[in-house]
Formats: sequence, structure tokens, C-alpha cells
Amino acid sequence: MIARLHSLAGFTLAGAVMAAGPLAAQDLNGAGASFPNPLYQTWMTTYAAKTNVKINYQPIGSGGGIKQFTEGVVDFGATDAPMTDEEISKLKRPALHIPTILGAVVVTYNLPEVKQPLNLSGPVIADIFLGKITKWNAPDIAALNKGVALPNKDILVVHRTDGSGTTFIFTDFLASVSPAWASGPGKGKDVKWPTGLGGKGNEGVSGQVSQVPGSIGYVELAYARQNKLAYAAVKNAAGAFVLPSIESTTAAAAGAAAKLPPTTDFRVSIVNAPGKDAYPIASFTFILVSETQPDAVKGKKLVDFLKWAIHDGQAAAPGLFYAPLPKNIVTILDKRLAVVKLAAK
Repeated sequence: MIARLHSLAGFTLAGAVMAAGPLAAQDLNGAGASFPNPLYQTWMTTYAAKTNVKINYQPIGSGGGIKQFTEGVVDFGATDAPMTDEEISKLKRPALHIPTILGAVVVTYNLPEVKQPLNLSGPVIADIFLGKITKWNAPDIAALNKGVALPNKDILVVHRTDGSGTTFIFTDFLASVSPAWASGPGKGKDVKWPTGLGGKGNEGVSGQVSQVPGSIGYVELAYARQNKLAYAAVKNAAGAFVLPSIESTTAAAAGAAAKLPPTTDFRVSIVNAPGKDAYPIASFTFILVSETQPDAVKGKKLVDFLKWAIHDGQAAAPGLFYAPLPKNIVTILDKRLAVVKLAAK
């Protein structure tokens, strides 16, 4: 398992090494969410080979991506959490939220003695992360897993330490299902955790969970799958326990996609979506683009890349455990990208 973790960490590190090179050697520079980083690195390598346009992406977390985008340090930002009204008010020019793919946040745990996926509900997950449920064989967990021999073992919570879109998605879900969470830590890219240890990035949380028996954390599905981490089936709004997958993530987006107006900026939440097949901790992830591009040459390269990503690039998503965008979302995005102006006024 550690070797697999190192493999994924090396993949992420490769992106960071690429990012550390001279910025002048790159056509475009971006930074932000680690959630979609495995796919973004694949896209950028493929796109460079096809077009010779070199894109540098630094997976520094959604909070850092919004900050660097706001300050004009990068040509585009990336975030799993839509920008808040306050964050938008600090921008020098209007920005578009461009969904790139859909992903699931999974509740991962280290219990070698439990062979089948655990069932967990939103309120129980919230109580674990609030520090109210402290043993794996607690009655609330046992009631959801009848017939499973749960160990009398302490639960160790692992959470993100950096400003994180993954954290936003996870806490958005907890706030939607648990009044205690909503009135306590609440939702955000960075919250005050009541208990637990911290890890930086999805890879940091994955590493902690993989090495510490009894631990529980939350990571993007790709990190759990590629490191062979166990993860729970989560009770959805329809009362079904659903495992995270490409299909259940797509099901979560289906209802939201049908209701989006053509002029939407996509600052929407799809956690705890209706439907018996919907995985409840799912979200879009976004690239942030200035509606008016100060550099026409760079602006055209960025728009061309985004058009490629939402069309041809989607084919790479399932292999890395992301769900492709629904076709009606792509149609809306084509219209949104058409409004980007390639020169500053």
C-alpha cells in the first residue's frame, strides 16, 4: 500500500516539479485544487503533445488557487469550492466558473479486520468528525452495519490542514445533513476541526489513513482507488447506501444539470442530491477564468484549452475515477466560453 501511495505522491510531485520550472517556459500558468490534479496533469501532458501549448499547474489547494487568481499571479485558478460573494468582490475583473469534471469525496478508513465496505450515514459521519463518536463499535455505527464484527478500537480523525475544496465539499455535505455540524464547524474550505490530526492535500490525508489503523478521513475518489484504501457506502437523500463511483457521481449531477439556466455561473452545490442511485458527497470542480483577458494571445490559448478539455478531454476522466460532464452542461459551457473577451478594455 505504501508503494502505491508513493506512486501517486510521485505523480503529484511530478506536477509540482513541472510547476517549479521557469515560468517563462510555459504558455499558461495555473494553480489551485488538488482534487482534480491527476486528471489535470494528464490533460496538460496530452494537450502539449497535440498543440505544443505548455501549461504549468500547481496543485496548492483551492484556497491558494483563488488567492493567486485574485492577485493575478496565474492565468487561471482552480477550485472545488465556488468563490464566495466576498471573494468575488476582490477580483479586478469578472470571472467565470467553468466546471471541468465531476468528482466524489469518499469517507476512507483503516480497519483491516473489516472486509466489506462499511455503511455510514451523514449524521454519524458528522458525529465522528465532531468527536462525539469515538469507538468503531459504537452503537450508532453498529446499527448501520448489522452482522459486521466491528472492532473495539478508537477512531482517529484525519482532516485537511490547507484551504481545500475537498474540505468544502465534505463540510457542505455534513452541514446539509447534521444541524450540529451546521451550527458548529459549518461549511468552508478551512474550518475549525473539533478533533483529529491534519494532513496537507489529498495525498497527505491518504498517507495518514493508510498508515494509522483505526483512522478515518476524507479524500477524492481517485486517491482512495489508486492507493487501495477502503471507503464507505454513504446513505443518500433517498435512504439508500451508495458507494462512490463514476455512475453514482453522474447520478448526483443529473438532477442539478437539468435545472441549470443557460446563463448560470455554476456556483451550485449537488451534495445530498435526490435519487436512489446518487452518491451524496459529489461536486463539480472548476477552473476560474477572467471574463476579460488582459493578454489576447494567452486568452485565446486558455479558451482553446478549455474547449478541448470540456470536449475531447472528458474521455480521460473515467480512467482516473472522475465523472465526465453531462452533455447539457457542455452545451451551456460552450456558450459561456463564447463571452470571454480576448483583450482588456
